[in-house]
Amino acid sequence: MRKVAIVGIGHTVFGNLSDFDLVDIMGFASANALEDAGILKDRKIIDQVFVANMGGGIINHQTGIASALVSRIDLEPAMAELVENGPASGASAVKLGYMAIASGMVDVVMVTGGELMRTVTGWKGTDFVATLQHPEAEYNYGLTLPAFGGMFTRMYMEKYGLTERELAMVAVKDHENGAKNPFAHVQIPCTLEAIHDSENAHVINNYIAEPLRLYGMCPVSDGAATLILCAADSPKMKYFGRKEPIYISGIGAATDTHCVHNRKEPLILNAVRISAERAFSMAGLTPSDISFAELHDAFVILELAISEDVGFFERGGARAAIINGTTRIDGSLPINTSGGLKSKGHPLGATGVSQIFELVKQLRGEAEKGRQVKNPKHGMAVNFGGFGNNVVSTICSKE
Repeated sequence: MRKVAIVGIGHTVFGNLSDFDLVDIMGFASANALEDAGILKDRKIIDQVFVANMGGGIINHQTGIASALVSRIDLEPAMAELVENGPASGASAVKLGYMAIASGMVDVVMVTGGELMRTVTGWKGTDFVATLQHPEAEYNYGLTLPAFGGMFTRMYMEKYGLTERELAMVAVKDHENGAKNPFAHVQIPCTLEAIHDSENAHVINNYIAEPLRLYGMCPVSDGAATLILCAADSPKMKYFGRKEPIYISGIGAATDTHCVHNRKEPLILNAVRISAERAFSMAGLTPSDISFAELHDAFVILELAISEDVGFFERGGARAAIINGTTRIDGSLPINTSGGLKSKGHPLGATGVSQIFELVKQLRGEAEKGRQVKNPKHGMAVNFGGFGNNVVSTICSKE
């Protein structure tokens, strides 16, 4: 297969962007990436556009988003398709972009993921995300993704002895990183004293889906992110000389049962494990080779569980890693250097692209002061769809 380089990256701030329409924010991230790649004037060299989005038709009353984006930023006659894979839409779109180039069909691809979720109420947003579930076996019983997160957390705590204070430590770490990330939705650090240890902490950090509290969940966010990909052996690489290319060295995906209750062991995230194994095999790497990782922590428990199923720690071992500071910026395996979904935010279609944006930024050495990983060589992102129903793992490398 052809080697695929990431040659441009773009990003909006995550947060409340409801003054704009969906294609507006996607266009901003796309133009930002074109400028970063040095092809704003030469953008017609892009052969294919993949757009990742889950909710445009449901909550924004807008379809045909891919072709609309092409027209918005004057990329005609580039091919354009929409990719919808729930919260894993972003990484799935990157995977398809990789496949299009690796197959030899095209040379240059733009992948943009975006979501405009704050145009509806929180209740409607929660209901929209709940449509991921089985309509009769799960959704009709009032189950939501936070409810699954709460049940999963309770099972994990009972099996491995994890405490609410240790969950709060994950949030504190992620907020510390997000406070230094200009794109993050929540750019405010928090302390254990404020969200757990003080007498009135429960007022600030109340239960949402027990035992998950407010600071155990990501915010509802708007935003977009873009990557420009090019075949390393293409003559078109001559257009991309401004920034160091970063390579997609491994990418893998897997699914698990649609109904969570059909899994033999609910605490084992098989789609995470298999997608990671496939990515490692393709890259010729092992978990010990990874310098840092972006893991899909829509609920803070997932940062711990995913890190174990990927192979970074033994089952139950992520608890010690958070206590010992292993996953901090200055630890031996920094996790969620961007602030993760917990602090950076989670615009569903944008998240997987944004995770890889962060891998590229770190591998280039361009992260902000206090957030840059020391001498990274390989970064890994895990984009988690549904409640582990469909997962994409991506490894990016400097060479």
